[in-house]
Amino acid sequence: MESNTAVADSVIEIIFSSNRRECPDPIKAEVEGQIPNWLQGTLLRNGPGIHTVGETTYNHWFDGLSLLHSFTLKNGEVYYRSKFLRSDTYNTNMESNRIVVSEFGTMAYPDPCKNIFSKAFTYLSHVIPEFTDNCLINIIKFGDDYYASSETNFIRKIDPNTLETLDKVDYLKHITVNLATSHPHYDSEGNTLNMGTSIGDKGKTKYMFFKIPSSAAIPEKDKNKSPLKHAEVICSIPAHRLLNPSYYHSFGVTENYFIFVEQPLKLDILKLATAYFRGVNWASCICFHEDEKTWIHIIDKKTKKPISQKFYTEALVTYHHVNAYEEDGHVVFDIIAYKDNGLYNMFYMANLKKDFSDESTMDTAPTCKRFVIPLQTDKDAGVEINLVKLPQTTAKAMKDKDGNVSCQPEVLCEGIELPRINYNYNAKKYRYIYASYVEWRPIPTKIVKFDTVTKTMKSWSEDMSWPAEPLFVPHPDSKDEDDGVILSVIVSSDPKKQSFLLVLDAKTFIELGRASISANIHIDLHGIFIPDQTAGQ
Repeated sequence: MESNTAVADSVIEIIFSSNRRECPDPIKAEVEGQIPNWLQGTLLRNGPGIHTVGETTYNHWFDGLSLLHSFTLKNGEVYYRSKFLRSDTYNTNMESNRIVVSEFGTMAYPDPCKNIFSKAFTYLSHVIPEFTDNCLINIIKFGDDYYASSETNFIRKIDPNTLETLDKVDYLKHITVNLATSHPHYDSEGNTLNMGTSIGDKGKTKYMFFKIPSSAAIPEKDKNKSPLKHAEVICSIPAHRLLNPSYYHSFGVTENYFIFVEQPLKLDILKLATAYFRGVNWASCICFHEDEKTWIHIIDKKTKKPISQKFYTEALVTYHHVNAYEEDGHVVFDIIAYKDNGLYNMFYMANLKKDFSDESTMDTAPTCKRFVIPLQTDKDAGVEINLVKLPQTTAKAMKDKDGNVSCQPEVLCEGIELPRINYNYNAKKYRYIYASYVEWRPIPTKIVKFDTVTKTMKSWSEDMSWPAEPLFVPHPDSKDEDDGVILSVIVSSDPKKQSFLLVLDAKTFIELGRASISANIHIDLHGIFIPDQTAGQ
């Protein structure tokens, strides 16, 4: 394999620096091996595709303009298409031929001839400035509709077949959340569960859990309207500090509980509101407080309140929950954790170009941690007595002198990120994690399958190949948890090879086939698989 220094030049250009071109009309991929005939549907993915507009460049990789792409699999064939999300942000930037709409890592000033103070006072007339609708992180399903999403109050409805951009939807018109996650959950009835932060509503800042009903639960007269019109707040909990709510990227669910990790990575609302005036980006208004606790909230879905016992752990940062379930009076949840917020800083464009050839390991390495929360705690239990009664874990939970419970996680493994599971096992006891594996800087080089029981790992990798998040698709007649396939978009930095869609047998991790694409494929972030409901008819 080439040295990291030699690889760096091509990778920086191919993955980070160059703008992508869209491919709006479907093209047929060249298939090697065999795509299972039962695998029928569309893999829909989202991620940044443009980082330079005119002579201006985004500061951060996560700021790039959204490029949607899809892989339609039918009868062993694969068709590819891609299209830029025609957000207001995209249209305004393109019309101006420069970046004029701010993103979290890039503060932009729309009119260089306009007095900055005049514009700033417009921002200051609101507690929170209006955010971008550059929805580049994930795809969310609400009812029968699909939406590109980020973490602001705006989402964009899209056509999953043509990738056409449709309606702009503002959460605030349906539910009072200024920020919301791009990682919702879907229950067995088809409802979408999500959470967001309501800032300053009636003088309070709170975390809100809400539900968007399934299409079957929406009245016939409203079928043609946005399913968000039927949004329902399930419960809310107050932030520890009014003007310093926790930043979060995902949350956990079990059959009876929500799990929210209120980490000491916090937004400073006053700084956020004045960022434009001060000439700094919004990301600089998020600060990690290493001396503070991480509070773990277990919210009962039935009572709509957190359980009374307070749980905490040491300061950490987490972006992705893996899964959660209940077992013998405990809530078990797995997350990918970091010691600080250095991961975000790594993806500033300047840092990527500077550090990508560094062969040292990451300063901020991901660790998969398992927390076990006892739902019933003995009031008379002494300090330092382990309250966890599950025999197969080394995780601990012990009361402190104040009566709160300090939780010490079990380390399952290190180096994995972008975790996915067989979603049929979401909120249930499970065994397998499918993830990307990070070896050096900071883009994954492998896809792995981690066995949480045996603590062993299978992997797939190939020289000069950069895998995106793996996604598990179950076999329609599966009986085993790992009976299905793994799909991952692989970007190649080898000039002799095309990028491709990889199909792995999830049980053995043996490659079944790949679909090479003659197109300008980009590294994406997250996505969804939409089964073809007409297959087999």
